[in-house]
Amino acid sequence: MMSNIVLPSYTRPMAKLLTQRLGEPRRFIQVVSGPRQVGKTTLVRQVLTSSGMAFRYASADEPTLRGRQWIEEQWDAVRLLQRQEDAKGVVLALDEVQKISGWSEVVKRLWDEDSAAGSNLKVILLGSAPLLIQRGLTESLAGRFEIIHLPHWTFSEMRSCFGWDLDTYLFYGGYPGAAPLITDPQRWSRYILDALIETTISRDVLLLTRVDKPALLRRLFDLACSYSGQILSYTKMLGQLQDAGNTTTLAHYLALLAGAGMVIGMPKFSGSTVRRRGSSPKLQVLNTALMTAPLGLSMDEARSDRSFWGRLVESAVGAHLANAQNAGTCKVFYWRERNREVDFVVQAGRSLTAIEVKSGRARGTLPGMDAFSAAFKPTRKLLVGGDGIPIGKFLEKPVEEWVKA
Repeated sequence: MMSNIVLPSYTRPMAKLLTQRLGEPRRFIQVVSGPRQVGKTTLVRQVLTSSGMAFRYASADEPTLRGRQWIEEQWDAVRLLQRQEDAKGVVLALDEVQKISGWSEVVKRLWDEDSAAGSNLKVILLGSAPLLIQRGLTESLAGRFEIIHLPHWTFSEMRSCFGWDLDTYLFYGGYPGAAPLITDPQRWSRYILDALIETTISRDVLLLTRVDKPALLRRLFDLACSYSGQILSYTKMLGQLQDAGNTTTLAHYLALLAGAGMVIGMPKFSGSTVRRRGSSPKLQVLNTALMTAPLGLSMDEARSDRSFWGRLVESAVGAHLANAQNAGTCKVFYWRERNREVDFVVQAGRSLTAIEVKSGRARGTLPGMDAFSAAFKPTRKLLVGGDGIPIGKFLEKPVEEWVKA
């Protein structure tokens, strides 16, 4: 379905960045990383086609994992292509490369061979499991790569491409491949559940990472989606999951799900890094479709449930911030002391921004914001929704416009 989306993918800022880097002298491997179905392959193909450079694209996304020799075969093929192009720059793009065991060592050896030979062969690696991609890069390719992270689609991108209003985005989230299906909500829901959630868990997490309790990981994902926007200790999670596991296992599984671009456990803001690591996480989906698709509700039914819609609004704001965090723009936390809470605390360089989200009209004072301000002196305090910044306006702008000093 992504192949039908041409202009919007190409006009994403990351496409312009990749085009710029391919036009520079050969220095680094370009790594395009992000969750499934956010347009990585479409974007790279569009950039390569428009670049005017000769290229070879190949994917390791097969039911049976390919071996290391497959990388060598693709590399040799593009070397031959380079000779035919009279030593002009050519590009090799390898998709889903993290599925090949030991891929980073092979890429390092071949890249270094070309560097020693003065070759202008440029390389793009694509992957749907950012955690696994990062592991391979840090193990073998230190100093040889740059990352371009593709997050979930934003409200402004979905509106530009599909004409969505705010409520449609809040309910259906930012999966462009699923957008044409929303006229048939049941079909849309099955697509999210089967083609995105199940595929990500089974092929990007369970197949490539050791998970001793796969059923526990799946239940943890369901729990995180159900409790998105809520703070839940690992001990309470174990009670909800009714499993004989331990908190260390849950923390590890939550990190795997975060690495797959699905949900995160947002830490509590504190002046102490140790205290942050030991805090109860605030569960947060990275795409609100992960909250709504499993429920089987219509958008009208969801809107009529004020409590659920309020959590959906807060989760959309949290996802907007968390996706910016994954792109390296900022760091995102929550804050709570006793019964005083701030929904999101965003750290961008030396700037500290406290954000409170209201899905309806805000009444009275915000004691959590006042207490946080007294303790940490934030650079900026924002109320999103209610009498503050309209939800749509906040979501349509890049996070750095709100949090940079």
